[in-house]
Amino acid sequence: MGESGGPAGTPGARDGQGANFGAYQSEIYLNGLGGQLPPFTTDLTALEASARERLEDGPFWYVAGAAGSGATDRANREAFDRRRIVPRMLRDATVRDLRTTVLGTEMPAPVLLAPIGVQSIVHPDGELATARAASALGVPMILSTASSHTVEEVARASGDGPRWYQLYWPNEDEVCVSILKRARAAGFTTLVVTLDTWTLAWRPHDLDLSYLPFIRGVGTAIPFSDPAFRAGLDKSPEEDLIPAVLRWVPMFTGTDRSWDRLPFLREHWDGPIVLKGVQHPDDARRAADAGMDGIVVSNHGGRQVDGAVASLDMLPEIAEAVGDRIEVLFDSGVRTGADVVKALALGARAVLVGRPYAYGLAHGGEEGVRHVLRSLLADLDLTLGLSGHRTPSELSPEVLRHA
Repeated sequence: MGESGGPAGTPGARDGQGANFGAYQSEIYLNGLGGQLPPFTTDLTALEASARERLEDGPFWYVAGAAGSGATDRANREAFDRRRIVPRMLRDATVRDLRTTVLGTEMPAPVLLAPIGVQSIVHPDGELATARAASALGVPMILSTASSHTVEEVARASGDGPRWYQLYWPNEDEVCVSILKRARAAGFTTLVVTLDTWTLAWRPHDLDLSYLPFIRGVGTAIPFSDPAFRAGLDKSPEEDLIPAVLRWVPMFTGTDRSWDRLPFLREHWDGPIVLKGVQHPDDARRAADAGMDGIVVSNHGGRQVDGAVASLDMLPEIAEAVGDRIEVLFDSGVRTGADVVKALALGARAVLVGRPYAYGLAHGGEEGVRHVLRSLLADLDLTLGLSGHRTPSELSPEVLRHA
């Protein structure tokens, strides 16, 4: 731990107050005196266009694309744009403290890295680079089941950094239990179960390119390295890829489950469990009634149901329904520090950021992810202070107005 109680190596620590993330702004300006510019843009809303110039069509659209017409993806951004922060003055906000604890995980700010699979399609180091960057800042990484690297490899890259594990629920219980045991043994503390992607949505960009990394054995490192999965093969995936792919496809796609299956997860995971993909207050209540520890209000970044409601529009109602019973987290559409402030004000305990760090990975591997995270956290820190707040806990719906 650093002197401030924040993670070692966190820039600009404030004694007793957590990390001074806003100091990244001063660092950039001072470096400019020596002719050194940021590695790429600090405008996180411009990253997609910049990444488009660096990535081939398949990988780019796999990250940037959405379901159907893209209406849900657009709705996510429009929901943020409709809400405006009302700054307050003379609030003694010179020093901010962004630290929080969610489900036993100490965080330097209420920000986590959303689970994104097959990261090797945008950079060879993939999840390893992301894990190193997140760990350096103390930001929790949520590792996707669709990782390009194994649970154990990512855990080693993460070092002492906080890490959660995201589960795409296999249809074979033995494989599911084996993967969960591996994740727990590797130091992953919280389980995030994605509910909304039990089969892939109609994604025209991917379909037009016939681009699906998994059927080529990319993004399958965790199941392909799992002893229970491999036990069902005559030859290892390294020896014969196609049978492994054909075993993977029906195991991880095509089956929707019911609420009565949740006790199975509780039986085989002794840490907190979070359900990701909740969009309705009644589903949030059922999650709480089922003994879950948290939910993520999410529409998978607009990648699953075209024409669906924006996640931010549902957040206040869901937070009101269950916020006093379980942790309410949020993702879908987050691009800037101001977006994080808005989501926190509407009831999120913490916010997951996805596509921006994937674009950072595409720009520069570990350093690219680090730059995006430092930019986002600096923006969050400065926006919080300039709007008249010292801690995230001071935020409430009254901070916002509809445009």
